[in-house]
Amino acid sequence: MTDIPAPKGGMVRRAILAILAVQIAMAVVLAGSDLLGAIPRLFTGTSAPSLDAPVAPGDQVRRYRPGDLPDRAPRDSDRQTSIPDPGDMPARLRFTADGGIALVTGQIAPGDATRFAEWLGADASFDTIRLHSPGGSVHDALAIGAAIRDAGLGTLMEPGDICLSACPYILAGGTTRLIADDAMVGVHQHYFGENTALPAFLAIEDIQYGQGEVMAHLDAMGVDVRLMQHALSTPPDAIYVLLPEELEEYRMVLQEEVAQATE
Repeated sequence: MTDIPAPKGGMVRRAILAILAVQIAMAVVLAGSDLLGAIPRLFTGTSAPSLDAPVAPGDQVRRYRPGDLPDRAPRDSDRQTSIPDPGDMPARLRFTADGGIALVTGQIAPGDATRFAEWLGADASFDTIRLHSPGGSVHDALAIGAAIRDAGLGTLMEPGDICLSACPYILAGGTTRLIADDAMVGVHQHYFGENTALPAFLAIEDIQYGQGEVMAHLDAMGVDVRLMQHALSTPPDAIYVLLPEELEEYRMVLQEEVAQATE
């Protein structure tokens, strides 16, 4: 019988390299398809209606850019109470107190949690915080929400107020949470990495870790984490507007005061 010669080392190396090349090519194709699928959205954005379009059950996703917010006309309730109208939308959070209610309004910028803690320590004359914000830094929003709970403060939204993107994590910190029926609370996906232009497949570790922090925060605040199913399924250039009945179902509305604080 004739012996079959063993494969030479060079042939084995070429075979291994060929397999690796195929695997790399497949990875490039998959990554490229993700990127190509995302490129049209960079130019056209979502096809959802504008933010000021009325919402209805099953039709709650709206286009969202923090700089393009619906105009807020003064409401009768504003004129009948001492609560000031939020007016313009500052580029970072602005804190003002008026009797027992403090107004926190503006975009949530990095470092605002530190500013909020300093302000809170200097003025403790109020027991409720009214929110009007399009969102911003998730990490600062989580810290502000925890500080509100630690201080035993309630949160409030008046008619026409908005609390979008990361803002609901501040809202969740209230020991009581009162939301007017025509206030707007909305959630969507967040960027957690330093470079917000990266496709999701390059930032998956930061995204998963950040979402874990958000879910732990909501759970500690007594909010049903099923809320996150709407956030995770709504892209960053859109917002899922929660209906009043959903705010009740997910316990974002909280009439009775809770005493537990975050650790």
